[in-house]
Amino acid sequence: MPDRKSLVGGNWKMNLHGDEAAALAAALVSASGADNVDVVVFPAFPYVAPVARAVEGSRVQVGAQDGYHEPDGAFTGEVSMSMLQDVGATWMLAGHSERRHVIGESDVLINAKVRAALASGLQVILCVGETLQQREAGQTDAINAGQVQYGLAGVEAARMSQVAIAYEPVWAIGTGRNATPDDAQAAHAAIRATLAAMFDAGVASATRIQYGGSVKPGNAGELFGQSDIDGGLIGGASLKADDFLAIVNAAS
Repeated sequence: MPDRKSLVGGNWKMNLHGDEAAALAAALVSASGADNVDVVVFPAFPYVAPVARAVEGSRVQVGAQDGYHEPDGAFTGEVSMSMLQDVGATWMLAGHSERRHVIGESDVLINAKVRAALASGLQVILCVGETLQQREAGQTDAINAGQVQYGLAGVEAARMSQVAIAYEPVWAIGTGRNATPDDAQAAHAAIRATLAAMFDAGVASATRIQYGGSVKPGNAGELFGQSDIDGGLIGGASLKADDFLAIVNAAS
């Protein structure tokens, strides 16, 4: 693998209330771990600030699960990028499959969020991935390429150092099913080829691409051993400190 530092994100989704979130953050800070892995946790909105305080000064970074592209105004329920930064977030997720398929976010909206986050100085993990129906129709690479192209439309190459991609096959999220390491590697290689076509080979080689489909301590090592897999975006297993830290260590 070229000089890409592994990136492991813990997407807590709509889980963990205040004391639970603080306890998990404290456990991650107190545990020894690999210094050659970037670790980011994504708490629910109300707990971004306390989690950011809990991990301050440690190797653990904090992100938000979403953000809105307008800087301020009459957008009830939304949170701007500068507000995320005010409470300690340095990363943002964009395009997670649950935002796409449950909330109904479009590629256009996802792209607006990506560009606003990057302009504000946040780092972004852009999530892409195919449904089971699309996979069975042989559309995996086309779907991933389209979501990458839409998601990064208008993003300058100079901004790509702020971007990571997470390949999360929708059919493998929270289902216990998982792409084989070979299947995941093939999808990641195709995504990297898309980045090369959009930008150049240097950007493609430098961009970190995570895997995000039912990663657990038992399968993380084999997945992360693939040449184009640069860590993971972890859901359920990120809610238990021991499991998450085992995955972080597998990425080292």
